[in-house]
Amino acid sequence: MRTKILLFFVLAITALTLASFIGHNNDTNKTFVVVLDAGHGGKDPGNRGNGYKEKDIALDVTLKVGKILEKQPYIKVIYTRKTDVFLELHERAAIANKADADVFVSIHCNSHHTQAYGAETFVMGLSKSKQNLNTAKKENEVIFLEDDYEEKYVGFDPNSPESFIGLTILQEEYLDQSIMLAGLIQSNMVNNLKRKDRSVKQDVFWVLHNTYMPSVLVELGFLTHKKEGPYVNSKKGREQLAREIANGIVTYRKNLLLATAESQNPVITEKEIEEAMEKAEEDIYEDVVFKVQLLASKKKIETFAYNFNGLKEVNRHLEDGLYKYYYGKTSDYNKIRLMQTYAKDNGYPTCYIVAFRDGEKLKLSQVLKSGDK
Repeated sequence: MRTKILLFFVLAITALTLASFIGHNNDTNKTFVVVLDAGHGGKDPGNRGNGYKEKDIALDVTLKVGKILEKQPYIKVIYTRKTDVFLELHERAAIANKADADVFVSIHCNSHHTQAYGAETFVMGLSKSKQNLNTAKKENEVIFLEDDYEEKYVGFDPNSPESFIGLTILQEEYLDQSIMLAGLIQSNMVNNLKRKDRSVKQDVFWVLHNTYMPSVLVELGFLTHKKEGPYVNSKKGREQLAREIANGIVTYRKNLLLATAESQNPVITEKEIEEAMEKAEEDIYEDVVFKVQLLASKKKIETFAYNFNGLKEVNRHLEDGLYKYYYGKTSDYNKIRLMQTYAKDNGYPTCYIVAFRDGEKLKLSQVLKSGDK
């Protein structure tokens, strides 16, 4: 019954999406860029259910998916890793963003202290499910293995993904597309391989949050299960799972070819950001001013909105021989994070938040750690 419900859900999403797309001719010869991300790697083995290594299985399946896709015309495959190396979470997203990818697919294996089993696929979003939250925690905890993680992931607690509240707006722009892609992959694994359906779910994964395209995280199955673990680890299981993931991506591309340019490339509007700011809970730091640094240049640029892709409230300061250009000015940390999200979507993907007190620049992680509100 759950499988039928999922299939109906996927077909409904696809039908509704395509209904608004039909009648538009897109360039079918345009290269479709797929970034495949093998979870974990190097000093991060992932889970070791039944003695297997998640990092090895994820890499093998990812390479198999890529090999299938590379045979498809007009599909270009980029891998975040092709060997057993450690990659920081922000690096994985950066690879996809730099490639201006059409989709990002991260591949993992699940584990649990019980005999839980089944395949599931995640998209970025806030969830109240404790079960989903536990999966997100496990995948996010790799942050603690990274050097200077306090600076890189400042303001984000892997044990409390709710700290991203109000900041999922960027991925929400791609939510329908992410759900379609996730649904196609999930449906393939469930219906064609007779896997238990743990459905398409939403939760907060750093690796998905920082990507600017439809993004999904696939959990192939539970290595800790006495039957599913050996299947996922087997040559047959890996080949079958890779085939169904690849076929889901190919079908997604075919569906998307009917889409309008606007539907393919959604953008955050100023109105959406303003509404998000109104809904977000305040997080005020007394005597601290937060700004978003857009860029630093020797060139003096007039701070008109048309010079900064429509961004208003841009100010300029001369510091150490360089002009620093800042967007926004507020003591509300949640508000400045939303402004950073908006700036990233408007052509400044490397922008970051800085903090000042009485005109002196402070280390952001120390400001947040002090809790000086």
